Amino acid sequence: MTQPTRAGFVALIGEPNAGKSTLLNRMVGAKVSIVTHKVQTTRARIRGVAMEGQSQLVFVDTPGLFKPRRRLDRAMVAAAWTGASDADVVVLMVEAHRGITDGVSAILDGLSERVGGGKVALAINKIDRVKSDVLLGLAKELNDRFEFAETFMISAEKGHGVDHMRSWLAEQVPEGPWLYPEDQIADLPLRMIAAEITREKLTLRLHQELPYQMTVETETWEEKSDGSARIEQVIYVVRDGHKGIVLGNKGETIKAVGKAAREELMEFLDRKVHLFLQVKVRPNWLEESERYSQMGLDFRDGNT
Repeated sequence: MTQPTRAGFVALIGEPNAGKSTLLNRMVGAKVSIVTHKVQTTRARIRGVAMEGQSQLVFVDTPGLFKPRRRLDRAMVAAAWTGASDADVVVLMVEAHRGITDGVSAILDGLSERVGGGKVALAINKIDRVKSDVLLGLAKELNDRFEFAETFMISAEKGHGVDHMRSWLAEQVPEGPWLYPEDQIADLPLRMIAAEITREKLTLRLHQELPYQMTVETETWEEKSDGSARIEQVIYVVRDGHKGIVLGNKGETIKAVGKAAREELMEFLDRKVHLFLQVKVRPNWLEESERYSQMGLDFRDGNT
């Protein structure tokens, strides 16, 4: 007898920079979520699809849970908790070297209040940064605070422990038909993936505060007769001064960002890409409901 097919949603939650995007990309085997050294880079609940035997795992990479200050922050945190409560399995990621921070403690409290009945696993990430006795102590302390279904010691970046964790997840999702075609790795429209890739390159190049007051939108996507794609994108910033920073001296920054984004898009799409970027000032984009919808967020969740 053949094994029954299984399919379900797995929500990755944790503080910003806990390694959720890196783990998602490792699980799926392709880059579907942007990974940078900046915090709060994941805005939309990006779904990556991984196959493990007869099981299909649909990963929801939630925005990092943190103390919200602005409307966008509040919408991101609301999206993270919604993703967790809707999932079949939740994985809390904690950085081994940081331990139980105030943020992790708040998430543990939130799990008790908001995620009932579902399976919650603990993934202690970046295990190569601490000694084994520290790891065991941290695992015990976390399990004393919340009754996790399973605890995994992993390195999302290097892949340690990830296969074992994926096998376990494959057994936890419910029996049923697959939710996506077998060869599909993400349910995000290509336009949004393209915008996310460009936003990642901007985030990597620019200083700390600016990227969170900036968004990228794919305005046009034209399929050319030679098989290439012509993509036009707009980078929205909130102030005139920010426009100059994004452009850089003699346009150096925007050229470097465009080159890096184009190269990654060509690798991702496996074809030639013509990418055109422009920068526009839009002072109130953080208060426009349409922008939130395009990021997969609910504008109303940003209300105080």
